[in-house]
Amino acid sequence: MDLHFDPAIAAQVAFQLASTRNELGPDRELAHELEATFSASAGEEATQAYRQLLILGDRHHDAQAFQEFLIYSTWQQAAEDPMAEHFHRGRELCSRFLARAETAGAVKSLAQVRALRASFLSALGEKEADEIGDEYDRDAIKGGD
Repeated sequence: MDLHFDPAIAAQVAFQLASTRNELGPDRELAHELEATFSASAGEEATQAYRQLLILGDRHHDAQAFQEFLIYSTWQQAAEDPMAEHFHRGRELCSRFLARAETAGAVKSLAQVRALRASFLSALGEKEADEIGDEYDRDAIKGGD
């Protein structure tokens, strides 16, 4: 899948927005420390910081920009270490984000998150549900227009 944006830059923008909105409340400083470690290091140190960021994300499900940051960060993890675990987590984070964002009326990053979700699904060998395509197939089988 060809992404038309840079997930690393999108992650920085989403993290800045989460910080500006103070989405994490008292966990804000810890998030900054972990993000700095994640961004500046590699290997096990970055992986540990990433896992701690995911734990913060579990505590703050309603922190929309931070959840978006986690999606982009998971993409970075999957690109660096292409393990099924990262792709499964990315799919889950995207699905959760899209379900909440669509009900909340958020529009800004939906296309990017959808693109990443399709990428995670593709890496797992799964097909994106395509309601329009499925409807077309059902009509074509029945001889509809």
